[in-house]
Amino acid sequence: MKRPITVFSVLAIASMFLFACSPARSVRSGPAVCKSDSVGCALIKSGQTIKIGMGAPMTGDNAAFGTDISQAAIMAMADAGAFQGFKFELVAQDDGGSAEGGASVANKLVSDPTVVAIEGHIFSGATVAAIPIYEKASLPMLSPSATNATLTTTGSKVFNRNVFTDAIQGKFAASYLYNTLKIKNLAIMHDGAAYGQGLAQTVNDIFKQLGGNVVAFQAITPGESDYSAVLADIASKKPDAIFFGGYTAEAAVLVNQMGQSGLTGVTFFSDDGIYGVDFLTRTKQNGTGAYSTSPVPAPSDASKKFDAAYLAKYGKAPGSLSPYTYTAYDAGAVLVKAIESVAVLGDDGNLYIPRGALIAAVRATKDYQGLSGTITCDSTGECSASGPTFYKDDGTQWVAVGTGS
Repeated sequence: MKRPITVFSVLAIASMFLFACSPARSVRSGPAVCKSDSVGCALIKSGQTIKIGMGAPMTGDNAAFGTDISQAAIMAMADAGAFQGFKFELVAQDDGGSAEGGASVANKLVSDPTVVAIEGHIFSGATVAAIPIYEKASLPMLSPSATNATLTTTGSKVFNRNVFTDAIQGKFAASYLYNTLKIKNLAIMHDGAAYGQGLAQTVNDIFKQLGGNVVAFQAITPGESDYSAVLADIASKKPDAIFFGGYTAEAAVLVNQMGQSGLTGVTFFSDDGIYGVDFLTRTKQNGTGAYSTSPVPAPSDASKKFDAAYLAKYGKAPGSLSPYTYTAYDAGAVLVKAIESVAVLGDDGNLYIPRGALIAAVRATKDYQGLSGTITCDSTGECSASGPTFYKDDGTQWVAVGTGS
């Protein structure tokens, strides 16, 4: 999940990076492992908590994602209980889903020496900006939702994710459109962000390879309330369907204006960025027949138990606010397990967590049985357990209609 990076954004990010707060502090005293670790240890004093940071949109149009993902992560850490008398704490900061926000939140989190790992960031644009800051501070990351395919191609030692990539999502979306829905003439729209545009480009390329005809490839400006002009232009190309790469806020406006723009009866198909109750609420009957991809897994005994617990705690069903409830829970649980595998209780009653060893432990995750499937990380940090499931809006809820695994 991502947002656009403008020239101003790049300059702002560079400035924040150069003048960032001091990276997470490490100690070389205490247990022997702290002396031998490549980075040294995080020191968690008696009475403190083991903090896992998160950068997510917690306010604004996309707040449902941050709310849902942070709630699932909090549950994972609560379920883990205390380790050697130390509790786990999620520190979720509002990065707005933007590159500037991602850099700002990363700098804030690395300045706290008791933050030892990062669940996230949540949107890919924010993640791109945050990775070099966490790299410098030696904080391992595990994102449940940053899907831009290039994130694991930069050689980062700290970034990992347990969600399918946009390359996989886009490939299966294009195939579903062409082979299952029998779409031949496709209009592609996107929000200009790293997530939306990258996914749209993948769908464009694969759909053409399959033999389909792309009648338009059109960007929109995020945050606007009227896209009728661009939709009217799209209508003149007579598409059978529109694929949109982006998020709920813009998708809902598009869907609500399709009818008045000459696109009645044209199928609307989007990505995991629109999945959730927010789209249903904003579009009501206008959204009937729309499609979305999602990492929400098939039901299992473990997921059913989790579903009941999540509903009881938060009053909403998991997967209703965002599709990342399950991957978020798993990411939190994997980070906790990795921390427990390397942490050492000192003779002084303090907890010592070797930072270099923790980075390696997260990347070495293998055969972890999570709610979203079996999680195993490869050498680049790809830890995805499954491919996408396709859902259709029936007017009242999202209904599973197929899988891309």
